[in-house]
Amino acid sequence: MEERMLEKTPDYFNVTDIFGENVFNDSVMQERLPKKVYKKLREVIEEGKELDLETADVVAHEMKEWAIEKGATHYTHWFQPLTGVTAEKHDSFITAPMPNGKVLMSFSGKELIKGEPDASSFPSGGLRATFEARGYTAWDCTSPAFVRQDAAGATLCIPTAFCSYTGEALDQKTPLLRSMAAINEQSLRLLRLFGNTTSKKVTPSVGPEQEYFLVDKEKYLKRKDLIYAGRTLFGAPPAKGQEMDDHYFGAIRERIASYMKDVNKELWKLGVSAKTQHNEVAPAQHELAPIYAEANIAVDHNQLVMETLKKVAGRHGLYCLLNEKPFAGVNGSGKHNNWSLTTDDGINLLDPGDTPHENIQFLLVLSCILKAVDEHAELLRESAADVGNDHRLGANEAPPAIISIFLGAQLEDVLKQLISTGEATHSIEGEMLKTGVATLPDFMKDATDRNRTSPFAFTGNKFEFRMVGSKASIAQPNVVLNTIVAEAFAEVCDTLEKADDFDMAVHDLIKKNVTEHQRIVFNGNGYSDGWVEEAERRGLPNIRSMVDAIPYLATDKSVALFERFGVFTRAELESRVEVEYETYAKTINIEAKAMMNIAGKQIIPAVIKYATSLATSVNAVTAACGADVSVQTELLTETSTLLAEAQTALKKLHEVTEKAAAIEEGRVQAVAYRDEVKVAMDELRAPIDKLEMIVDKDVWPMPSYGDLIFEV
Repeated sequence: MEERMLEKTPDYFNVTDIFGENVFNDSVMQERLPKKVYKKLREVIEEGKELDLETADVVAHEMKEWAIEKGATHYTHWFQPLTGVTAEKHDSFITAPMPNGKVLMSFSGKELIKGEPDASSFPSGGLRATFEARGYTAWDCTSPAFVRQDAAGATLCIPTAFCSYTGEALDQKTPLLRSMAAINEQSLRLLRLFGNTTSKKVTPSVGPEQEYFLVDKEKYLKRKDLIYAGRTLFGAPPAKGQEMDDHYFGAIRERIASYMKDVNKELWKLGVSAKTQHNEVAPAQHELAPIYAEANIAVDHNQLVMETLKKVAGRHGLYCLLNEKPFAGVNGSGKHNNWSLTTDDGINLLDPGDTPHENIQFLLVLSCILKAVDEHAELLRESAADVGNDHRLGANEAPPAIISIFLGAQLEDVLKQLISTGEATHSIEGEMLKTGVATLPDFMKDATDRNRTSPFAFTGNKFEFRMVGSKASIAQPNVVLNTIVAEAFAEVCDTLEKADDFDMAVHDLIKKNVTEHQRIVFNGNGYSDGWVEEAERRGLPNIRSMVDAIPYLATDKSVALFERFGVFTRAELESRVEVEYETYAKTINIEAKAMMNIAGKQIIPAVIKYATSLATSVNAVTAACGADVSVQTELLTETSTLLAEAQTALKKLHEVTEKAAAIEEGRVQAVAYRDEVKVAMDELRAPIDKLEMIVDKDVWPMPSYGDLIFEV
């Protein structure tokens, strides 16, 4: 019976049969590489040893043969410059033609290890001048190569780092790998002090939950703001929004389910462990979450997730929006970055166990994280800074712009005991959950609730950093998390390694950290106005915009932190500051120009057409019978008034945008775009959104919010 059912389902597939089939993973390497070469490559991956060219040649040959069997004709060094998206240059495997007119297919170790893209054409913040073109991509063997199959055919993609001719990092991957080395070294120092001699490596594990919107592609193509800016710049609210709470976890419609199935299939082939999918809070909003992976691989996989979400959408007549705030008045999209520390032999340093008050190693680790987040709150906030995120953070739908830590009732109680008495003697235990329905099972509930308003929440055995924007790379927040925690670990290790009484020194450090940094702990409602006032009393920073966050990336304090652990140089940090100011200014400039284009060429002409038809109606009815034309007259008056407001606002937007574009200094220009251009954009939007509620829908030149989010 089961076999007959499967025969009627032509698109049936077994996940275990396809998972990782397009990845040059450990199983493939072990099968195809000579034992000596495989062993050497594993040493490079696990111990950070240098890869010799002879070994690389063998690996490259087998990788090429495997890829060709998958249909690959080209290879590319796949890297992550400071553009926020990935980059690639494709080269075919063919060599020069032979005398008989045929060609050979080859791929050398040198080609595998190193590439040379033009470094002057990517953001560098002054590290590279236009005439200084040379840059290098270097194979990151800790993240497996993969074959991507799409309309262009099949391409072997080799994850790489990207640096300048003079060695500075021009990408997201290089500092991430450096920060992982730092947290590994300091975590092992800590573990050795507690008697752990078996763990050889500590790796940050990350699970990024990806939120996104889907809209009909035909409607998308009629919205120039979505095309140019990735978000709507105009739009009146629909009659229904998300107030009924009926979309969250609701039944997934067939069109969307079909799309999700294809997304999962593509990701599984690439070894991405896509696990959870569901409707999110807002109409047309959804989420995809993977199983945890090492931070470096998780970053690469998240880039693949975003690329796949967009690519597959087109096949279903859809368009995927990853902007943090594509629709005003509707929940935006974030990317929850779940972070923990795990040893190579399976120990999670953030697992409190059944009795956290007795788990001294965990309490020390926890106290270090409190210290790290409190001392570097501005830097952590900056790591989530993004133009789109300015519309989302603190908008009573996402975490506030104030960094705080949620620990839950159980851990907060343990910390209170430590602060008040210096000892923790008990932990709050979970109780039996009784539903009152005899047929439903009773079960133990967790010892603490969750808090969705917290930007940095402890959720059982990990921390969930909820500030990250939906289209952002998760590399930067993880670089910051790894480095600030590495610093906190290093400081306690410096003390403990000199201590005469280890147990007492640990006790004193835990109490000191939790006492001095208890202000960062907040378990209440992060959306409330009261919390803003309370945070100010506590001295916690409230950084509301990306422009205000950027400077914290290159303060003397930040430079000292990153240089101590070899994650960034001062020059690299200062270059990133310039890139982020430039990105902010360019993004707002594009949005402003798009608004002017749409308002001047589409909306205002449509409104004039509608006003003309009203005026014609008034004249015609009056001339024909002298009947009451008060309705038409009132509409005409209101339309004309709003039209005049829109035209005035349009002229102002032209003026302030030209003025801001002429500014040369990065921060000054970014501030001008925030304080003048964005304000002028809001002033233009206000009358136009009112006009949308008046003008005949057949005349209005673009799909409405209702069309976009409810007709998918």
